Amino acid sequence: MTGQQKTAGTTISQDRWLELIGFFKILKGVFFVLVGVCVLRLVHRDLADMLFRLALNLRIDPENHLVSLLLERADSLTPHRLRWIGAAVFCDAGLDFIEGTGLVLRKAWAEYFTLILTASFLPWELFEIIRHLTVTKICLTTLNVLVVVYRAYVLKQKAAAKRDQLACE
Repeated sequence: MTGQQKTAGTTISQDRWLELIGFFKILKGVFFVLVGVCVLRLVHRDLADMLFRLALNLRIDPENHLVSLLLERADSLTPHRLRWIGAAVFCDAGLDFIEGTGLVLRKAWAEYFTLILTASFLPWELFEIIRHLTVTKICLTTLNVLVVVYRAYVLKQKAAAKRDQLACE
């Protein structure tokens, strides 16, 4: 009986983590929807002029290296490219909503979906860290690595428990 209670307690604890990850994914999806809407609202606007005025309003020197770099990048963003960026952001939001909803509803497929999807972005995240090292990138990548390791561990435990259950029957 104690083993069952321990297993049940572990399952409840794992379910809470799944729900927490699921809610985080849903919040991330909401954030990306907002970002996507903002990106699409920038189509057919003069981004360089907007950034220049923003720099002046914030009393930042427009000749500042970072501001100059942002102004150059803003000039290269065509309406077509902004639409593609918006579409990509909305696709990411959709994946987050699917993943988060599945985890909150405790669907088995969502656990595998989370593991595969999160792991698939790790090479890109590592490349970005190598390209330009920042504390934020390290923290987010570390968080994603922990999610992948945790999900793999839990799925391995569940598979072992299922094998044990089948062996007992």
